[in-house]
Amino acid sequence: MSNEELRKQLTENLDEAEWEWLIPHVKRDAVIVVAKELDLLDVGEAIASDKVSEVQVWIEEAFITKPSNEQMGEWNNQREKRFNALIVEPYVLIQEKMAEAS
Repeated sequence: MSNEELRKQLTENLDEAEWEWLIPHVKRDAVIVVAKELDLLDVGEAIASDKVSEVQVWIEEAFITKPSNEQMGEWNNQREKRFNALIVEPYVLIQEKMAEAS
């Protein structure tokens, strides 16, 4: 699959998810939190393409992490909290949605 085809497929898989829907994936240790500084599609593409060195840098710089106990506690109190979500088997990449200006 070309990078262009992969990007198109990932774009089609990009969606919103409420925290409540993500809990089963957290329980199977499959959720990865992507910092707002990164583009969710770029991260998904790097993981799907096995770009290990690129992903490793993001891990080392804490731009991609597993959800912390603190984050999960906060999100458990706001189960309707929404995230941008992207499935890149076997992972679910999530990125907090920014509060919308009213």
